[in-house]
Order: sequence, then C-alpha cells, then structure tokens
Amino acid sequence: MRMSGPNGDPSIAEDDGVIITDEDEFSEEEYTAINSMLDQINSCLDDLEERNDALNGKLHELLESNRQARQEFRAQLTERDQKDQKRPPPPPPSNEDSPPSQA
Repeated sequence: MRMSGPNGDPSIAEDDGVIITDEDEFSEEEYTAINSMLDQINSCLDDLEERNDALNGKLHELLESNRQARQEFRAQLTERDQKDQKRPPPPPPSNEDSPPSQA
C-alpha cells in the first residue's frame, strides 16, 4: 500500500518502515533516546525563552530611555522658543552699513 510521506512525498511506502503505525513497537533504548532528545530540545527552548525575556527587558529599558530623552529635548526646544519670543526682534539694518546705491 502506497502512502504519502510527512512532506507529501508519494514515493514512501508503508512497507519501508518509515511510516509509523500503532502496530509498531519501540524498544526501551529508542524511548530513552527519544526522551533524551526531547529533554535537550526542552532545555534549548528554555534557554531561548530566557534570552528572549532578557532582550525584551533591555528593549523596554531602551525605549523608556529614548522616550525620556525626547521629552527632555522637546522641553529644551520649548524653553528656547519661549526665550526667543520674549526677546525683541533685531533692529532693521541701517542704511549706513549698506554700500551706497548707484542711482
């Protein structure tokens, strides 16, 4: 009987021993090996989760620091703009400073 494989490969037959059925039995060594691999995968996933959490925390700190820096920068700009508005405008240039016109 022909069946498709896990990736849809039609050339894999059930008789090849690749397809696992309920009738297949595994030895204790195979279960131990599978359990060991699953433990390693679980350990790697735990490590990735810890790294992800650490990076996420650092990202939040960076975003907060950036937000505070922007607020300080805006405050400085607002303060400077307010000082500029209180300052009288510069006097217009006098005719004495400009070169004589050729009229």
